[in-house]
Amino acid sequence: MTIRTLIFMLVAGTLVFALPSCDSYLEEELISTVSSDTYYPTPAGFEDAVKAVYSFTKPFYGVERGYTMTVFGTDTYTNGADGSFKGINLYDGQLNPTDNVIEGTWRDLYRGINQANAVVDRAPALEGLTEEEKTARVAEVRFLRALYYFDLVRFYGDVHLTLEETQGVEVTANRTAASEVYLQAIVPDLEFAIANLPDEQSDYGRATKPAAEFLLGKVLLTRSYTDYAQGDDASRAEQLFTNVIENYGFRLLDNYADLWEITNERNAEVVWAIQNSKTQVDEGLDGNGNRGHLYFLMEYDNQPGLTRDIANGRPWKRFRPTPYTLQLWDRSVDTRYDGSFKSVWLANNEGTIPTYTAEEAAAGYGGEGQPKFQPGDTAIYIPGPQLEDAWPQERQAATRYQVITSDEYTERLFPTLSKWLDPTRPNRQHTQGQRDYVLMRLGDAYLLRAEARLQQGDREGAAEDINVIRTRAAVEGQEEANQVTADQVDLDFLLDERARELVGEGHRWFDLTRTMTLVERVQQYNEQAAPNIKDFHVLRPIPQDQIDRTLGGYPQNPGYQ
Repeated sequence: MTIRTLIFMLVAGTLVFALPSCDSYLEEELISTVSSDTYYPTPAGFEDAVKAVYSFTKPFYGVERGYTMTVFGTDTYTNGADGSFKGINLYDGQLNPTDNVIEGTWRDLYRGINQANAVVDRAPALEGLTEEEKTARVAEVRFLRALYYFDLVRFYGDVHLTLEETQGVEVTANRTAASEVYLQAIVPDLEFAIANLPDEQSDYGRATKPAAEFLLGKVLLTRSYTDYAQGDDASRAEQLFTNVIENYGFRLLDNYADLWEITNERNAEVVWAIQNSKTQVDEGLDGNGNRGHLYFLMEYDNQPGLTRDIANGRPWKRFRPTPYTLQLWDRSVDTRYDGSFKSVWLANNEGTIPTYTAEEAAAGYGGEGQPKFQPGDTAIYIPGPQLEDAWPQERQAATRYQVITSDEYTERLFPTLSKWLDPTRPNRQHTQGQRDYVLMRLGDAYLLRAEARLQQGDREGAAEDINVIRTRAAVEGQEEANQVTADQVDLDFLLDERARELVGEGHRWFDLTRTMTLVERVQQYNEQAAPNIKDFHVLRPIPQDQIDRTLGGYPQNPGYQ
């Protein structure tokens, strides 16, 4: 039994922010024949109400909305050929208050908050559960409420703050300073969660004490960069990450690539993950799942000798790595590029295998009209950074299979991130994947502690943490060569290291906005985004439907019409 088995209950009240949407996932699972006033006061109803708070992670983490908001328009990823949300990368007029991603993120975060408020408000009067049981469940939903408010202030800045359940239609809203949202909601919620959550849960996927410590550490680290920081934010963050690293038995996997082995999801490095069930996603009961396997893929399926299949994925070509990303790793000493990107595609379509032309036969490459390779042989090879010098055009021409080097990269052909591939889907068109969405892992905790130490001027300590990560990442026998010294460590280096370790994992926009480097690094490394990005783009626009539905309107963030 795990928290994967979510029961999506009728949300007790609907904020103006959270009017019902056409999100088919929630509609399919919605139980609208029960009343919250009669069902929630029962022990079973209360438990389901708690589970429903978890459900609001699903429309963001692991689907296009979340990846678009966190990966796109950064220094690491620019746009591929397809997709409807390119404005979020281009920072042009398409990035506006009516954008579906902008509106949907706001709406569902507030729906989750209101569901959490319902649980917190109704818990004291509940009969049939002990005070200890009620406190433990309230701690879970306060952890989730803190996560939802943290996402809101990171995306939108000053936002509406309420810690009480809204029932019925609400047409007024406040705009509370982000500093107060931290002070009144995020930090106290997480402190309560830390004090009342267990170290482990029998239901895998429920919030735990180390997850709450990890999140509070990230909250305090984020606040430490602001003009409303408290003096001990960085030092408290360091201690919280130390607790996660030392107190609970988490450990780095020996092999970085093993993190992405789909049969190894519940590994010792995972601090907290959002659960997906193979049964539910395969049967369509979960209309979200983890869809990362769709977005980072090149268009391999119309290349010679290839057709779309389950193992290689359904290539939606949303996100393409920038040249900056592809030069990050020294592959002679670091395994993480090869552990993150796909290099070889094997022929699976006999009908489109190319044959040698007369000119190629005359050049001695093979017999005219003979197939260049057979099913199961290499059809495409992308050598990637540092290996391209071995593949001049002359060698490529003489090679049986297609070799794609960086001078041939396009919005359709580019290195494919392999972290999210899901070869277990029931058919090649299936969009929902079963992978859990890992929101917190030990490797990230080390790098966040390094950042907290750097914030305090402790470059030695920061280098020590980075070297733990680089030791794990090292090519066998090259551990020493992959180490760094304290004088090499500054914020730019740390951001590069976070990209090496966490590429494509949904942290990058938060990393750059937290450290106040988004505009600078996008201008430097993302050619498509550079001409348009401005200082105000560190926040997303307030959704237009929020403005329209609020009595007297709702203030828009600076810079947006």
